[in-house]
Amino acid sequence: MLEHIELFFRSIFIDNMVFAVFLGMCSYLAVSKKVATAVGLGAAVIFVLAVTVPLNWLLDQYLLRDGALVWLGPEYADYNLSFLSFILFIATIATMVQLVEIVVEKFSPSLYNQLGIFLPLIAVNCAILGGSLFMQSRDIQTLGLAFNYGISSGIGWFLAILAIAAIREKIRYSNVPAPLRGLGITFIITGLMGIGFQSFGGMLTGGDEAPAEEETTTVQKIEKEEGEINKEIDENEVSYNDILNK
Repeated sequence: MLEHIELFFRSIFIDNMVFAVFLGMCSYLAVSKKVATAVGLGAAVIFVLAVTVPLNWLLDQYLLRDGALVWLGPEYADYNLSFLSFILFIATIATMVQLVEIVVEKFSPSLYNQLGIFLPLIAVNCAILGGSLFMQSRDIQTLGLAFNYGISSGIGWFLAILAIAAIREKIRYSNVPAPLRGLGITFIITGLMGIGFQSFGGMLTGGDEAPAEEETTTVQKIEKEEGEINKEIDENEVSYNDILNK
């Protein structure tokens, strides 16, 4: 349970797709002018990540990685289809995005028109593919953790675009210097938000003291080194006194 909680908060705040690795920036900047539009796209990203990351985990575990085909028989144990990862991951993502596009067009035509080309472009959104690739590279062990990672990564991206959309709606009525209006001030705000999100790293790091045995070993090493140094100093003093006496 603790592993799920740690992965959830780490994926939202510390390893945020936008602020930590700057993935999905094109949609993040283009569709963040209005909060309503940002909410719609953010919800679509959460759904696509929540579905595609577990599906791609299953593909990776039982089809793609080295030895994954052993369930078909011992003669398939040496097969490695990892070179097909990008093709199959993108195929899964494109299928889910097409489903989302159909649903949004059916039930919310106004949101579909507002999102425009950026809704089908979720299929090539690097944040979506990045979720599956990070899942693969971090060697997530279970399907439950993969589902957790997909949802939490989507929530992190959703919070990022929602926050910047709310700020951009407010600064529209602010006295921003002319050279910084538009994307200039947006990039500055994004950088500051990234610094803020990275500060959450203190929640999951630090606070553990070194074991007593390690501390004792370190103290003993220091004392031993000091003893050797003092011994060398004493020997040098004796040699110097012998020379003076002669």
